[in-house]
Amino acid sequence: MDPQEHEADHGTGSPAAPHMTPEELRLWGRRFLDWVAGYHEQIESYPVLSQVRPGEVADGLPQSPPAEPEGFDAVLDDLERVIVPGLTHWQSPGFFAFFPTPATGPAILGDLLSSGLGVQGMLWASSPACTELESRVLDWLVELCGLPQRFRSDGSGGGVIQDSASSSALCALVAARERALTSAAGATIADLVVYTSQHAHSSIYKSARIAGFGADRVRYVDSDPTYAMSPEALAAAAVADRAAGLVPCAVVGTVGTTSSLAFDPVARLAAIARSEGMWTHVDGALAGAAAVCPEFRFVNRGLAAVDSYCFNPHKWLLTNLDCTAMWVADREALTGALSVTPEYLRNPHSEKGTVIDYRDWQVPLGRRFRSLKLWLVLRWYGAEGLQTHIRSGVAWAQQFAGWVREHPDFSLAAPAPLNLVCFRHRGGDEVNRRILDAVNEEGRFYITHTVLDGQYTLRLSVGTVATRAHHVEAAWDAITAAAANL
Repeated sequence: MDPQEHEADHGTGSPAAPHMTPEELRLWGRRFLDWVAGYHEQIESYPVLSQVRPGEVADGLPQSPPAEPEGFDAVLDDLERVIVPGLTHWQSPGFFAFFPTPATGPAILGDLLSSGLGVQGMLWASSPACTELESRVLDWLVELCGLPQRFRSDGSGGGVIQDSASSSALCALVAARERALTSAAGATIADLVVYTSQHAHSSIYKSARIAGFGADRVRYVDSDPTYAMSPEALAAAAVADRAAGLVPCAVVGTVGTTSSLAFDPVARLAAIARSEGMWTHVDGALAGAAAVCPEFRFVNRGLAAVDSYCFNPHKWLLTNLDCTAMWVADREALTGALSVTPEYLRNPHSEKGTVIDYRDWQVPLGRRFRSLKLWLVLRWYGAEGLQTHIRSGVAWAQQFAGWVREHPDFSLAAPAPLNLVCFRHRGGDEVNRRILDAVNEEGRFYITHTVLDGQYTLRLSVGTVATRAHHVEAAWDAITAAAANL
């Protein structure tokens, strides 16, 4: 069938909109999946960091939308001609920047199923399977990662898939806000204070501001030499705020900061929070995935005492964006803060309270069927496959850290217990900037930087699906060669 031939509406004599028929979907689905598979096959041939100039992609596209239907052959041509050159290739084996975001086959197929089914999972009633599969796979993750049983959905807690760790922090802080306002008689939101680390993700501050906390009510607590939040500094800050008539509301800890993979002492922070009546939320965005391996479950220390926790399967657990797993110990504290029920959403099951309505666990009403891709990933890889991926990334990163330690001109800038290595050349900030620029401009690799103790620091993050040991070794060779050529 010609993909541009469409049926007419014979009932009215008017032409039908050019909807894609099931047969056309089969035809183009095969071609687009083949294109995606080919992209992954040849991804190492592309420069990792996009080489386009600002505005170059837009200049390659028409100023106005098409007036008439276009053939998808032209779309595939434009993908090759305009879009691919404008991509930074996150799936490349030479991608060592930021953090990994794996787009694996099972996750890609799960997204395809989600889009193809086209359900809206706002309520249990709007698609029961969407809700119940999500609850089940989040319970599976509790078991796979050795998380506290209080996070399971068969108790008072439960899990939900958010679009990001940022949204998880926002929801947690809204719940913390409502609990504090209820328990602190006469307090207003202007009195509430949120505490987090100097090295916490920027989304914590943004979430606090969106949740209504004042800019001067977000405290950045001092850190220790490993860049972890200081419990002593947190306790002192809370005492000072109490004395000033303010209300400590929430502490947000991190296990594996984005900047340096620092681990806050969660158990001690949670104990302080409990004594002050604060909510404790923990962001385990990348490092939380490591807990599928029993030997790395130090990332879970203290979680039994927190109110909410999240990590991103879309960062290291072989699931593509967007998929953040969030758990709460008391789901009523979360849903009580976020639930708004207009008449058109009322139904017998929700009214009886016998089902979960995930619309009450997040900011938006609408929900994609995200659990499908996580379900497919867990079934394809199993615990053994997930553990193999995590262990290989850690092993290669540890080998890289060993090369840094042994080199006379380089040193580690932070502890490297998992897959992120922060390091610097002893020549100073400008030398490190020039090394980074030289490595990235060469095209085979992409690394990024941070600033620790006021010093420009290089970061190498391992975890892309296509990466192997020889890619990590080649990246080290490129780094040392760049330093030698300065």
